[in-house]
Amino acid sequence: MPSSRSASPTSPASERGGRVAHSATALAVKLALAPLLVAQAIATRRRATVLPEAEGAREGVVGEGVAPLRLLVAGDSSAAGVGVARQDDAVIGHLVRALHRALERPVAWALRARTGLTTRGVHALLRDAPPPAAEIAVVISGVNDVIDQVSTARAVRDRAALADWLVRDVGVRHVVFAPLPPIHRFPLLPEPLRRVMGGDARRHDAALARWAATRGDVSHAAIALELDAAGMASDGFHPGAPVYRACGEALASHVAQIVRR
Repeated sequence: MPSSRSASPTSPASERGGRVAHSATALAVKLALAPLLVAQAIATRRRATVLPEAEGAREGVVGEGVAPLRLLVAGDSSAAGVGVARQDDAVIGHLVRALHRALERPVAWALRARTGLTTRGVHALLRDAPPPAAEIAVVISGVNDVIDQVSTARAVRDRAALADWLVRDVGVRHVVFAPLPPIHRFPLLPEPLRRVMGGDARRHDAALARWAATRGDVSHAAIALELDAAGMASDGFHPGAPVYRACGEALASHVAQIVRR
């Protein structure tokens, strides 16, 4: 006779079973729609506007005084500020200014980011050109994992490898992973490609949050964000200035809570 624990709809085993079933359904939908999805992806890539990364310094110090917080931000095109002209208006600019205000101490920051990188690519970028020592690292990646059809399991392994390297080789004491954006709201993407990629992004983000919750030196920064065309860049795919501000300030609040512990 099954125990009440095994029969509980909220048990870990039941939750895992639900995730497996949901993933299987998503895979079946992808296979059924594969010809259309491939055609839409190719057409979307061809018509997409290629925007440059934001200009401006990628290292600096905000504020004056002793004992600055040493911060590293690494990631893909969103970390690099694609969608705005200057780094001051990108996520890094809003993040370091808001963090300086919240902590009332200087912030010594470094940005390492490049368009098109998966999480594994971010790790390779940092290994090839090691950043300065940092206490806190913020990683903004995941959209290209979805685009490249990296499995959720491999994406988590790649994040674990990156976090372990940052702690061991860069001296980071805490790694913050930004959430994946709501891809199902990206204006550039047609249906059903938008819906399928959005579902993949939600599964990746949920797996990231579950994994981060198992570690004391890693966290997942949940950011409530409702995207619309007005908040996006002109390419309909990258954040615009309002989204970068909201994300930068939300990440600053998350990091400040960690630093105050």
